[in-house]
Amino acid sequence: MPDSETSPSTLEAALARTEADAESAARAAAAVTREIRRAHGAAAHGTLRDLQKALAAAEQLADALREATRSLRAGWRFDERAHLESGAYTAELLAAAQERGVRLFEQDERILSYPSVVRVLPAEAALEIDRKRERRIRPSVVVEHLRAQQGRPPRFRAEAFLEALYRAYHLARKEQGRHDGATLRLLDLYQVLTVLPGQRQEYSKQEFARDVYLLDQSETKQTKGGLRVSFPAATGTKQSGTLSTVTQEGELKVYYGIAFRA
Repeated sequence: MPDSETSPSTLEAALARTEADAESAARAAAAVTREIRRAHGAAAHGTLRDLQKALAAAEQLADALREATRSLRAGWRFDERAHLESGAYTAELLAAAQERGVRLFEQDERILSYPSVVRVLPAEAALEIDRKRERRIRPSVVVEHLRAQQGRPPRFRAEAFLEALYRAYHLARKEQGRHDGATLRLLDLYQVLTVLPGQRQEYSKQEFARDVYLLDQSETKQTKGGLRVSFPAATGTKQSGTLSTVTQEGELKVYYGIAFRA
């Protein structure tokens, strides 16, 4: 049985070792199956000497298979819950991405990778990627999935998001007593859009910032009422209340304000 002192410290290494153990057990199972098939053929044709040899070999190989299966089960001693909860998994994922040339950023218990937002779910041994559960959490697999996502056009309805932003802007401006065309904090609009209980869990600030960036990069700049949107920065990027996301080039992009003007 593997010594706990030599157990891998990363999920990637632990899975690689178990993958190798499973491959060994699979080879042992294939050998047993091969001899059983030989015994079947010998019995079907009445070749008694071949039958005796096949039965003896199958029994011997079955013992080896049992040992390989025990080793396979005993070899998995990784505490995945602790690894996911402690932040070690996130650190491992960031390191794996760096090794493979994929830029990830950690921010407020989220992992940003254009155009995806990732959340670790320790209790489920899973990830949430763009609000979808993903149970394939081997770091190398996740990094390649995120790389593939970067190569696909994001699913984003710019017109609908712009209209939602304008409605939130109108409400926030009225509440603050600001004039038409005033620059408001994007964070204030986010609070309007997620005012109902539980909505901030469903739609994080990181997802909101990502959508702002996608809108900013789109050709949709004007509301149905003819107002043009802009995202003023000014000195706001030096103040609290900024939002940040990851660009298509893998750089951090900071947003602060928004205005709608004729």
